[in-house]
Amino acid sequence: MSVPRNHPRCGVCANKLVKNGQTSAGRTRWRCKHCGASTSQSLTDISRKAEFTSFISWLTSTRARGEFATSTRTFTRGTQWCWNVIPTGEVHDQIMLDGTYFNGWCVLIAHTGKHVIDWQWCDQEKNASWTALIQRIPAPVAAIVDGNGPLTATIKRLWPGTRIQRCHFHIRQAANKHLTRRPNLPANKELLTIYKMLTDVSTLGQAAAWTGEFAGWEAKWEAFLKHRTRAQSGAPRPSYVRPGQDWWYTHLRTRRAWKLLVGLIRDDQLFTWLELGEDKIVIAKTTNALEGGPNKAIKDFLRHHRGLPVDHARRGVDWLLYRQTEAARDPSELVTPAAWAKKPQHRLARPDSGRGETTSLYGTSFSIEDGNGIQKGWGGRSR
Repeated sequence: MSVPRNHPRCGVCANKLVKNGQTSAGRTRWRCKHCGASTSQSLTDISRKAEFTSFISWLTSTRARGEFATSTRTFTRGTQWCWNVIPTGEVHDQIMLDGTYFNGWCVLIAHTGKHVIDWQWCDQEKNASWTALIQRIPAPVAAIVDGNGPLTATIKRLWPGTRIQRCHFHIRQAANKHLTRRPNLPANKELLTIYKMLTDVSTLGQAAAWTGEFAGWEAKWEAFLKHRTRAQSGAPRPSYVRPGQDWWYTHLRTRRAWKLLVGLIRDDQLFTWLELGEDKIVIAKTTNALEGGPNKAIKDFLRHHRGLPVDHARRGVDWLLYRQTEAARDPSELVTPAAWAKKPQHRLARPDSGRGETTSLYGTSFSIEDGNGIQKGWGGRSR
């Protein structure tokens, strides 16, 4: 592992500093050519930068902590302050949006298809959480979304001039959900075929032909879609039927698959990528770059670093996303002396053993990070 270069940045304007002689103590003096500020680095600065570089290398890899220090405990103790450093994101124009869940948390991500723009922590995808993310980003030309209701509503409210492209992969998933992969009814079989044909559309002419095929299906099965079932005494009622409801549509799943396409065509969210292509604006028709990029990386990170406390897991995801931004700075440049201050560790108290020599030697509390806690599984017992 290479040692970080002793090349600091200005604490006032963040520009790189240049050497400017030495202090009376013999230390190298650094000066900012942009604002004129002068400073010098101590051994602590260099040591902290090396510690933080090792921390980021471990956090964003699958290597064990013991490979970065003489022991796992030495590495954990020396890099404890690194969790206090918070990364920041960059801003771009055209974006795709999605959220991924883990351990009761959700992280909303804005992505360009190549780089992460920004992200927002929340408990679930809702208007308030999407608003917190979207209001920080300038309105793009187009937004590629998976069909989340609060997300679409927030985009229309905060970015009224932004075109929406619904992800074709999620459209196909919705078709399988409503119609199943092997439908039995002839109407469902034909509608699933139309969904599958959507994958082959690559020009506006083909899009018009596909829309015509769907309109033909609607005309053919118009009466079928209106079939109703009347409530009868003693007969079972579907779970979605309200109490006191006299009738309901017989083929509800077919209607849901049908209405999904009707809404996408009405709102002009199906072929936005082709229409903008006529204006030489290239956008994606799926959120695959986001699903297979940051979302997958987050799942892999949590799998490789099992057992992290919740705040550490979130901070690790922050760094993972920050490293995928387009103009990410060297993480060590974000380190400030305030992060070095060690916060008091909250330890779980245990009852006094009653023996003074034991209490004075081992104390009356323990730390999960020391490997002490509730243990499960085989522990070396012979029977």
